Amino acid sequence: MNDSKKILLSGVKPTGRPHIGNYFGAIKQFIDLQDTYNSFIFVADWHAITTVQNGETLKQNTLDIVADYLALGLDRDKTVIYKQSDIAEHAELTWIFNCLTTMPYLMRAHAFKDSEAKNKEINVGLFDYPMLMASDILLYNTDVVPVGQDQKQHIEYARDTADKFNRIYGDTFKLPKALILEDVATIPGTDGRKMSKGYNNTIEIFASNEEIKKAVMSIPTDSKSVEDKKDPEKDSVFLMHKLFTNSTELEGLKKRYTNGGIGYKESKEILIKNMIQFISPLRERREKIGKDKDLLLDTLRRGGEKAKKIASMKMKEVRKKVGTDVY
Repeated sequence: MNDSKKILLSGVKPTGRPHIGNYFGAIKQFIDLQDTYNSFIFVADWHAITTVQNGETLKQNTLDIVADYLALGLDRDKTVIYKQSDIAEHAELTWIFNCLTTMPYLMRAHAFKDSEAKNKEINVGLFDYPMLMASDILLYNTDVVPVGQDQKQHIEYARDTADKFNRIYGDTFKLPKALILEDVATIPGTDGRKMSKGYNNTIEIFASNEEIKKAVMSIPTDSKSVEDKKDPEKDSVFLMHKLFTNSTELEGLKKRYTNGGIGYKESKEILIKNMIQFISPLRERREKIGKDKDLLLDTLRRGGEKAKKIASMKMKEVRKKVGTDVY
């Protein structure tokens, strides 16, 4: 690791296969930034247990997400890739933070409020996840956490918790900043809404050619004819073109939209062609890496050893401050 670089950290829950919204909204940024920062990307398997409560499923999802990230371009020699549950210090620090945190404060968390509004029975893990997330972040002297605008509260909880600990026990934790990915537009799903597993409107980043064709052809459009002028910025198909179509071809499509002269069927067929061209090599690489279990396990072990050293040093300092280290 380069000591002159700032530390970037993010976690990903192993709860299913990534879709193109995940890729363009977050994963691509992790890959692009791994030369700029000392990057730590962890598999948030403890967070996942709030919803994934089948042991074999969680194990497979964990290996799958490592294979996904390596196939998409995360470099294990540049980025520390590790499993949250391999670092017991995350849980230890969370308990200490719990003892400084009030229930009304946690009740302001978006995830809790959303679940409560839907009359869901809320497990303690979901209620307390902001404190585990604060531990995830603060253990590594993190400078920045890349998040979308709607996830800023996660960083605010970590900053508040660090500030409270520092005031009680003395300067210990760095206050991280949110790295807001302002230039990342909302990725439209196949129904026009934001792409989300919750809406069942996603296209997987490793989708087969047939899955791509079926998904794109299902995208709803208005009833305008080939000759009619169309607003490209209001068409989900064109918005996806921005992700997969090169600038020269995209400019030509935009003119045909605004002047008339292209139908939605042709636009979808062009998009399908470009998506297949983009996704096919990623899918082939993913299939190869996914078969190499030794590589996946070695990636987690290597990353875990590096992360453990940093987390252990920080917890030694914390134990001395709170008084649990009496030897």
